[in-house]
Amino acid sequence: MTLHSGPVSIPVITLIACFLMAPIKAGAADEPRWIEVHTAHFSVITDAGEKRGKEVTLRLEQMRAVAGRLLLRSKLIMPVPLTVIALKNDKDYARIAPVIKGQPTNAPGFLLNGEDRAWIVLNLFAEEPWRAIAHPLAHMILNYNYPPTQGWFDEGFAEYFSSIRVSDKQVEIGADPELAPSWKEDLLENQSENRNPPKSLTELLNAPIWISMPDLFTVKHDPNATEGSHHTLFYAQSWIVMHYLLNKEKLSQAGTYFDLVQNQRVAPEQAIQQAFGMTAAQLEDAVKGYFHSQPALFRALDEARASAHTRPLTPQPISFPALLGPDDVAMNVTPIPDPDAQANVADVMARLPEHREQAIRDLQFLIKQPVGKDNLPMNNAIAHRVLAFVHIQNKEFDAASDELDETADVNPRDPWIRYYSALLKYRAAQVKQQEIQGLSNMMQDLRLCLDWYPDFAEAYNMLAMARVEGGGINSALEAIRNAIKLSPRNEQYVFNLGVIYATGKKWDDARAVLERLKSSSNVQVSAAAKHQLQEMETLKRYGIPAAHAAQAARPPAPDPDDEPVKVPKPEPPRTGPIQFLKGKLLSVDCSRPPDAILHVSAGGRVLKLHTPDFKSLSLIGADSFSCQWRNQPISVNFRPTSKTEGEVVSLEVQ
Repeated sequence: MTLHSGPVSIPVITLIACFLMAPIKAGAADEPRWIEVHTAHFSVITDAGEKRGKEVTLRLEQMRAVAGRLLLRSKLIMPVPLTVIALKNDKDYARIAPVIKGQPTNAPGFLLNGEDRAWIVLNLFAEEPWRAIAHPLAHMILNYNYPPTQGWFDEGFAEYFSSIRVSDKQVEIGADPELAPSWKEDLLENQSENRNPPKSLTELLNAPIWISMPDLFTVKHDPNATEGSHHTLFYAQSWIVMHYLLNKEKLSQAGTYFDLVQNQRVAPEQAIQQAFGMTAAQLEDAVKGYFHSQPALFRALDEARASAHTRPLTPQPISFPALLGPDDVAMNVTPIPDPDAQANVADVMARLPEHREQAIRDLQFLIKQPVGKDNLPMNNAIAHRVLAFVHIQNKEFDAASDELDETADVNPRDPWIRYYSALLKYRAAQVKQQEIQGLSNMMQDLRLCLDWYPDFAEAYNMLAMARVEGGGINSALEAIRNAIKLSPRNEQYVFNLGVIYATGKKWDDARAVLERLKSSSNVQVSAAAKHQLQEMETLKRYGIPAAHAAQAARPPAPDPDDEPVKVPKPEPPRTGPIQFLKGKLLSVDCSRPPDAILHVSAGGRVLKLHTPDFKSLSLIGADSFSCQWRNQPISVNFRPTSKTEGEVVSLEVQ
């Protein structure tokens, strides 16, 4: 889980404004304090009233639209469900905010990003709290909607976007996002001097020395690492270069530059010349000239240093009409129960180490608290689900399974049950270094998850790894490519693509992927790629991974006390490429159980596909195999043994 916060978010977003968690009164029948505001891209839950809830929803829709416009994207993808909790009371916000140097963060918003879901938390007591997470939100949008770039591009875009201000009628952007006033004002309008404020980006750029463009463009910067101070020349130059590219409509030229340096391995100076039509020195001069042609930046700096103002009054350099207004966003309002909101708050707290113990106590309270006239336990479904996730993270798989069973009893339609059930099987297999238990159920759960949230990248990733274990190389490739399409910068997904290629004996494809990952800035990914390349050589030689090669090469010695037994003639090994097809299952011949012959019609021909034991066949979409199936739409992975026959690897019933 990655945490981001800033001083100044996007497909389905749930925004929950909550009150400090209070004991739940038994049998309480009060009106819920929360309402949920639905739009096309957001679901906003707030206790601040309908007017405030609609305002927050509109601002988020507006910010989303601006990000899409800047990146020239008509549609933005969010491959993890994103929930935003906005607390109307700053004491409640401090209760769950990250602790920095012993104190809750001063920023009125923070972002948590994980593989299963993301959370944004806002303090509605602050003015325009949505601006606080603009910088990390920009990183999230880039990660899911833009190919891999370089540090200067990502940080430049994030800094540029973090200056955004939106109103019902107008968007302002382009101001210095790190400009802090020399004077601050409290709630009683008392002013105090902010002594020695850090240098703003404008001040840093006003210095005579800049980083050369080739050096700036080759700075090693990991956007997934915890960011330090933004008051550096690297951030300042990255910001103004992006300022220049966006407003001179040169973003497509930047794309050409990245293709040259990252794919064609062209030297930065030569790539700058080819992409931008000027030398690196000329590009630097052009950006400097652009910077000095922005008088609004210098006026804002003067105002920030004046005691009469606590924030600049000069309009931002760029303004345009709001892309969306109050009348352009359809909204639907519904109530939300108190316990559900409290369980969601605890979910956020459980992902922060400093609040995890309190979160577990709150969740257990929600589950055990007696309610109603019979004083029965509340048994909150969301609380059970969150506890299951905590147990999975702690590798307590039996306890996680128990919590998921409780969740299913309370709310069997909750799609999160399907996801965490699949995650439980996947993580348990990884930790125990064994095959996935309940493989067909796992794949079925993941398909249902994707029906609920079609852009869920991690569900596609797990589905790919489950399919490859079941022998479906082609369908596994389809799933992992979907994961990469939704999250193009996730190197773990790219690594898994290489593993699937190797498993399917697509050696050249696997080597191309893994060789590229060897030079990754992510040390773990780089090491894994090098190891996998070594494993691939063993796989090519023995046909099985190195972990099993020693066992295959050295069969166990016979026990001298055992009686000799007749060794059956071994069946010929089932080898060859696995094929995937969709068709219609015409009939099943089970006359010689447990053998079965499936008569499958596809592409104008009928195939006879054999399974030696239909009871153990990897099956998706049905609880058990049926010899009575007729005219049933199916998808099947199989190994051809002739033009019209083959061996079934896995079967999915539509």
